[in-house]
Amino acid sequence: MRENTDAHADRPASSSLGTVTLVGGGPGDPGLMSLAGREAIEKADVIVTDRLVPHAVLSWAAPDTEVIDVAKIPHGRFTPQEEINRLLIEAAQSGRAVVRLKGGDNFVFGRGGEELIACAEAGIPTQVVPGLSSALAVPSAAGIPLTHRGLTQGFAVVSGHVAPGDPASTVDWEALAASGLTIVILMGVRQLGSIATRLADAGLPSSTPAAVIADGTLPSQRMVRATLEDIAARADEEGIGAPAVTVIGQVAGLELR
Repeated sequence: MRENTDAHADRPASSSLGTVTLVGGGPGDPGLMSLAGREAIEKADVIVTDRLVPHAVLSWAAPDTEVIDVAKIPHGRFTPQEEINRLLIEAAQSGRAVVRLKGGDNFVFGRGGEELIACAEAGIPTQVVPGLSSALAVPSAAGIPLTHRGLTQGFAVVSGHVAPGDPASTVDWEALAASGLTIVILMGVRQLGSIATRLADAGLPSSTPAAVIADGTLPSQRMVRATLEDIAARADEEGIGAPAVTVIGQVAGLELR
């Protein structure tokens, strides 16, 4: 008898209800993805993926796995979240094992909560495989500790997707400026100048160390260090673009290596 080597052999028949697994792809280096995430990819019938996912991890999927790209390109191609939810639900309703693959962690600015709720409301069995968020991994890879004895006892992670003065912004920048915490900003390259100005106006010294790390954990990783006053100009001079993580606080001035 020939051994069954089909990676999909033990999956439910199409008449059965499938599943959705939210998988965090990590910060960029495929080696930083979890073993549980890799296993989910290997067993997937359908993978719904984004642009910041490490592309090498898709090679772990079976040859007949359907890969659907729903990337949201800044100021470019955009897949509405409602359409993504629909794709996940319809694929699972057809009896397939679906992986929703995001860069970083699905629940840190990844809209994983929205997708989990949508699947639950549709009666789709779901599970979550956490990913290593770039908010934690990228500063570490650059040698910047987010906490350090004698400097800071905590950190805050915020989105810089919209400018501080934008009505859509809900971040309390004044509270952050007075907190004494390390400030970690995701998706903030375009708004870095206005963010730095707002923090300085709120009382954070303009001499506060800051760093911007682009392509964190990848061979192309680059870092720019400056002060709060100069960080936006320095990042622009060096051609730093997304994806990048900004760290503001005394820890950004540490030279550990």
